[in-house]
Amino acid sequence: MDFLFTEEQTMLRDSVARYLDKTYDFDARQALLRSGAPHSKAAWQQFAELGVLALPFSEDVGGLGGSVADLVPVAEAFGARLTVEPWAFALTLAGGALAAAGDHAAARRHLADLVSGACIGAFAYDEHRGLAAPAAIALAATPTSDGFVLKGEKRLVFGAAEADFMVVAARATGQAGEARGLVLLLVDPRAPGVALTPFRTQDGRSAAHVRFDGVTVAGAQVLVDDAHDLIVRLIADAILVLAAEAVGAMGALLRITGAYATTRKQFGVAIGSFQAVAHRLADMKIAHAKAYASLMYSTALAEAGRLSARDVSVLKAQVGKLGRSLAEAAVQTHGGVGMTDELAVGHYLKRLLAFETMFGAPDYHFRKIGGSAA
Repeated sequence: MDFLFTEEQTMLRDSVARYLDKTYDFDARQALLRSGAPHSKAAWQQFAELGVLALPFSEDVGGLGGSVADLVPVAEAFGARLTVEPWAFALTLAGGALAAAGDHAAARRHLADLVSGACIGAFAYDEHRGLAAPAAIALAATPTSDGFVLKGEKRLVFGAAEADFMVVAARATGQAGEARGLVLLLVDPRAPGVALTPFRTQDGRSAAHVRFDGVTVAGAQVLVDDAHDLIVRLIADAILVLAAEAVGAMGALLRITGAYATTRKQFGVAIGSFQAVAHRLADMKIAHAKAYASLMYSTALAEAGRLSARDVSVLKAQVGKLGRSLAEAAVQTHGGVGMTDELAVGHYLKRLLAFETMFGAPDYHFRKIGGSAA
């Protein structure tokens, strides 16, 4: 397995980084958040022009024929700059579901629009459990003569308020806890009976809770039947890409803290010369190196088609735990100013804490690892 990015992947990552450095620095990000806009429409269109939105999809819908592994290097660049656009969720989850639907006419149309940057997709999965366990889905999709009726609620749906389409994971048969009976449905977010409660997450992303009150979904809008295994794969892809964002955030936070420790002086000397601070910086470097190694190993496994559920849990638990420890050390090094909104440090902490809890906290994944070894 190759643990290095290809020349093409590196070139795209560098192109994305150059664009973000010019237009998406910390001050620009903060101005975007203060404006109340869910994300930058100009940035979204630029992502499409750079080819980021086309990376993992087939050429017959305008994609570049790549894979989820091709998203990892650009995700690092996005994470290092704390972007708030819902690109990772739209591509790996909503887009992945559309791609799995094959020749489904509406799915192909939405996928082509997603690739071109003309639309945004959302994936409604979580039901306030925050776990990578599709079998726990309970949202009822009651069969009718011509499709389904949805009744229930989804939580923390990223990009839902601005989405042009929504892929909803629901239960057509069976009970919560069973793998059988799950379906993926294509739903218009503006359909009668769909109620959204938008909000901004602690790390700056746009999300919403979505209520379905007797929403009618035609049979033609069924994307995938017996969808449990597919949802597991889509979540694994999302975890890989979001882990890359987290590692990018860790690297940026390490650089910021290292620079601060060499310039901030107390008692006439740089604080980085103090033994306690030097040891903390060393621990931060080790944490970043471990997280990066886990990411690269997992990416190589994904590229080779050998990424198992256990590997995904190892990655999620490792990066989640290491990201928290590195971010907390960065705040401690900066002191009280590290928690203010004026400095990027606290915002990196929020992004890494959000990743830690998303799709299962480290303890949840450590238990999964232990269970698979039994």
